[in-house]
Amino acid sequence: MEQYKQDFIEFMLDCQVLQFGDFITKSGRKTPFFVNTGYFRTGGQLRRLGSCYAKAIAGAFGLDFDILFGPAYKGIPLATAAAMALSEEYGKEVGYSANRKEEKDHGDKGKFLGTPIKDGSRLVIIEDVTTAGTSIRETVPLIKGEANVDIIGLVVSVDRMEKGKDTEKSALRQIAEDYGFKTTAIVTMQEVTDYLYNREYKGRIFLTDDIKARIDDYYVQYGAARE
Repeated sequence: MEQYKQDFIEFMLDCQVLQFGDFITKSGRKTPFFVNTGYFRTGGQLRRLGSCYAKAIAGAFGLDFDILFGPAYKGIPLATAAAMALSEEYGKEVGYSANRKEEKDHGDKGKFLGTPIKDGSRLVIIEDVTTAGTSIRETVPLIKGEANVDIIGLVVSVDRMEKGKDTEKSALRQIAEDYGFKTTAIVTMQEVTDYLYNREYKGRIFLTDDIKARIDDYYVQYGAARE
């Protein structure tokens, strides 16, 4: 596993972004683990997060695109931080764009903020976590309705490796097949569990035998078919 992936897993623990317990996902699934990038809250944390996203983006998609699109609201700081990291670490200037929850009717009017989306724009969508693909299915029509754009791909922080809507395939794989663009993640939950299982970090074992068993049971029910 690449060093930046290991660092990102530990970074999530440090910021309590990755937690183990009893949670409900946006799609209504009861889960023994939860990822909430809203807990990346400081300037230093966002800078480091942006760097991890930039590495994942460059590795999966290259740098031939114009705009990072972050769906409101959580996607806005993600797109901003990653765009800054791409500039600082790769010398690549990309714009950021996001949708408004409510269309603005004065000043800078419209459904979007940031870099204007135009015909021919090449976009990468940046999200926090995709479980069942619900959010991205709302986002793609929104973007396509604005202009004739080329969506290069989708990047998320953690691939939960769960089956998508009405399919045994993973949500990310289903999205890639349905919309015809690539998908990637900084880390997958398989990488997270492999790295943390019975590993001591800062004097604590986060992923014990009991939690690992609960995660395994969860994937029996919701895990995607292995590709």
